[in-house]
Amino acid sequence: MLNVADAGAIKEITSARSKWPKPVEQYTLVLQFGRNIVATEGDEWKKHRKLANPAFSEPNNKLVWDEAVRITTDMIDNVWENREVVEVDHAVDITLQIALLIIGSAGFGRKISFAEDLKIPPGHNMSFKDALHIVSTDMILPTVLPAWSLNLTQRLRNVRTAMADLSKYMQEMIDERRNAEKKPERHDLFSSLLDANMAEAEGNESRLEDSELIGNIFIFLLAGHETTAHTLCFTLGLLALYQDQQEILYQHIVSILPDKRLPTYEDMSSLSYVLAVFYETLRLFPPVATIPKKSAEDTTLVTTNNAGEKIIVPVPKGASVTLHTPGLHYNPRYWKDPYEFRPQRFMEDWPRDAFLPFSGGARSCIGRRFSETESLAILAVLMARYRVETKEEPQFAGETFDQRRERLLKVKAGITSTSVVARNSSAELSVGSLLFGTFMKRPLEFRWIFRHLD
Repeated sequence: MLNVADAGAIKEITSARSKWPKPVEQYTLVLQFGRNIVATEGDEWKKHRKLANPAFSEPNNKLVWDEAVRITTDMIDNVWENREVVEVDHAVDITLQIALLIIGSAGFGRKISFAEDLKIPPGHNMSFKDALHIVSTDMILPTVLPAWSLNLTQRLRNVRTAMADLSKYMQEMIDERRNAEKKPERHDLFSSLLDANMAEAEGNESRLEDSELIGNIFIFLLAGHETTAHTLCFTLGLLALYQDQQEILYQHIVSILPDKRLPTYEDMSSLSYVLAVFYETLRLFPPVATIPKKSAEDTTLVTTNNAGEKIIVPVPKGASVTLHTPGLHYNPRYWKDPYEFRPQRFMEDWPRDAFLPFSGGARSCIGRRFSETESLAILAVLMARYRVETKEEPQFAGETFDQRRERLLKVKAGITSTSVVARNSSAELSVGSLLFGTFMKRPLEFRWIFRHLD
């Protein structure tokens, strides 16, 4: 087994997909949602990728932007009611909710809001919003627990019901769109994926079965919702710690968007420092810490030792090879002062081959643009209107900056890297990722404060 944090070696691995394939046997658990783009390789993966590519289009990116602006504004106006000070126990409670509503709209084509009427249509046990929320929060549970156990607790029964209901909602959407005489133009991921699939000739082996369509949407939900929400949570945590960087970000946003006008999709390319802050967060807290590969043949990799000498490392056929994202992102060969939060580094010439939050090569994250678009829109709206800071609490009065940063930015390995502090609940067991087992949630440690900016 090799852990790789050398940018050149990683580029070689990600550029030669057939030589360094994905070990799909490690992903069999997610096949329960249906065969999908994540858990396949070779020609089958090409089929999924070919049909998924058109869904992540420019019209979809614009839809993501518009919905992110609408939903963040809805939260500020109607949930926070533009209050001067808003206290929350954990920023992830905000970011997960916003990301959920965005995936509901831009992912499924169902425009839902914070104040959504939760009516349950005939034949269902819960509303679309509730089913989407439960699945996005707990969909990992059925992958790591035996089927018989899903009746043991109310939480497990809820997730079982939610998954069945969401699958039924999606099947109804497939049938409705397939049988419609006139199909309205829609740019959400689900509709675009379905349109691309319907465009394939009947009987063509490159068509996806309905179960595969649903499987891919489940995977887009799993991969796109939690990763973005937790990255935004870390972003807000870093900005709360580094007030000088928050001020730079604020001044940049208002220079692009005077009088706090809402950003349009056309503004995205101008919001360069917002992207720099987002990228720096991804560098420090990559959502996926390890990217598995394997060697399909006896081969070698070239790296460099501490003396600057080239070393050839033999790699036998079948060896496990892990692209170690934190090792790469904190490697001082590529990043000056790698432990510092310094977004400015992404405004300069930066080492693109040493930045791997979305993986790389042909199997890089298909939803990268979706995530970037969503995150920039949320930050542009929120940070133009509120300053984020941590509440001063007596029990932490004597801590140093480094102690506060360590406390604020504690991480656990879950499905993705997850902030763990500030849960307003007693400790409870939560199932982590397929690789990392179970972890304890931490009790409440601090509160977040959002102060309205005049």
